[in-house]
Amino acid sequence: MDTVLAITLGICLAASCGFRVFAPLLVTSIAANAGFLNISDNFAWLGGTPSLVAFAIASAVEMGAFYIPWLDHALDVIASPIAVIAGAILFAAVAFDLDPFVKWALAIVAGGGSAAVVQGGTMVTRGGSTVTTGGLANFIVSTFENIAAIVFPMLSLILPLLTFAALVALIVAMYVAGRRLLRQLTTA
Repeated sequence: MDTVLAITLGICLAASCGFRVFAPLLVTSIAANAGFLNISDNFAWLGGTPSLVAFAIASAVEMGAFYIPWLDHALDVIASPIAVIAGAILFAAVAFDLDPFVKWALAIVAGGGSAAVVQGGTMVTRGGSTVTTGGLANFIVSTFENIAAIVFPMLSLILPLLTFAALVALIVAMYVAGRRLLRQLTTA
């Protein structure tokens, strides 16, 4: 059961990187620094004070930058590969009881993949918002993403299985809403 929880936690933390790259790293750093979360020895740097400060600054800058209308789209493009890398790192950091080959295979596929799926959902949602409102409602999307980037990793640490179910439901909702908006544009 510990392995299942570690994998679920890794997927949830990784997927959260799809909302914002640095906020899940910050939450993980705070939890590790406080002794609330055990991470692999190879990733002990995540729980260090320099990482905590760097992730706090990067999170604040990233979250604020998504409120700038033209910059939010550019950041989505840049954030996609970085979110995948951050997701793989977070997965590998918490899945320390696995064989190294299995851990890294899952980190790349499940960790990086879940971050990519969420990042794709945010891009579809933001694209739909931009096209239907001319970007005027993008601040709502940004606010939701900022909140999700903090809340989901925190919930993952406490209730990983429930958070996983909520994350799956949220991903489906983002894709459905984004596709619906885009479909309305093509038929209008």
